[in-house]
Amino acid sequence: MFDSGFACIGLTNPKSPSNVGAVMRAAGCYGVNSVFYTGKRFENARKFTTDTKKVYQNIPLIGTDSLSSVLPLGAKPVAIELIEGAKPLTEYKHPKSAFYMFGPEDGSLDKETLKLCQDVIYVPTQGCMNLAATVNVILYDRLLKSGLKFNHDEIIRSSRDNNNNIVLSELLAR
Repeated sequence: MFDSGFACIGLTNPKSPSNVGAVMRAAGCYGVNSVFYTGKRFENARKFTTDTKKVYQNIPLIGTDSLSSVLPLGAKPVAIELIEGAKPLTEYKHPKSAFYMFGPEDGSLDKETLKLCQDVIYVPTQGCMNLAATVNVILYDRLLKSGLKFNHDEIIRSSRDNNNNIVLSELLAR
């Protein structure tokens, strides 16, 4: 629905299927092309849940040994990390083609991945957000700064739950 460019997400050794499921939902909401992940924790935990099963139909979720080995051609690698010297998201201009790389919930991106990234950004908050919340904020900021114009009612109709058919003007007219 949104054409704000090409974006992929890379997750480093994510812990839980519920967090990866929430990342996949964000990826679907904001038009991400694919999601890659490294490590064994998610793969081991995924056997015990079906959180992300339906999302596979729309967006590839691909396990890999290394995020550097799946860097999409032409995509700018961007690390999202709470490290000194990182640029705040509030001042960041997103590239048209990006590969956003996120560290694990309980750690950081490794030095090799950080060296690969042309930009390192962080979300200025008091304390740290969880992985899925951070992905949502980064992708929303990308959409917000994209300059795209929207048919708002069309987006609402296509995005809302089937049980919600309220029209504000009809509600206020009563």
